[in-house]
Amino acid sequence: MDRNEATKRFHGGHDALAELIDESQPAELPTPDTDVPMVSRSVRLPLETYERVRAAADARGIGVTTLMRQWIEAGLADLDDSATVSLADVRRALAALSRPTAA
Repeated sequence: MDRNEATKRFHGGHDALAELIDESQPAELPTPDTDVPMVSRSVRLPLETYERVRAAADARGIGVTTLMRQWIEAGLADLDDSATVSLADVRRALAALSRPTAA
């Protein structure tokens, strides 16, 4: 059944649409990546900025939203002087300390 037919049946008060819904397979919904309740907000970004964020997320093997959330949390932690540092950043800093410096 196409959209127009479904709309006609819905507005016509026919039970066929309800029967169609009852017979359909359950939709597979994505599993949330957290147990913490989330709020969805829309953010308008210039295309170039979004593409840079997407590339950074792809390089880390995570989603754009996850990376943006991490950056926001890190920025907020910086505001209140709490420490949020990624393990990768800590490892890079320690590796840089162990390298001899050029004289």
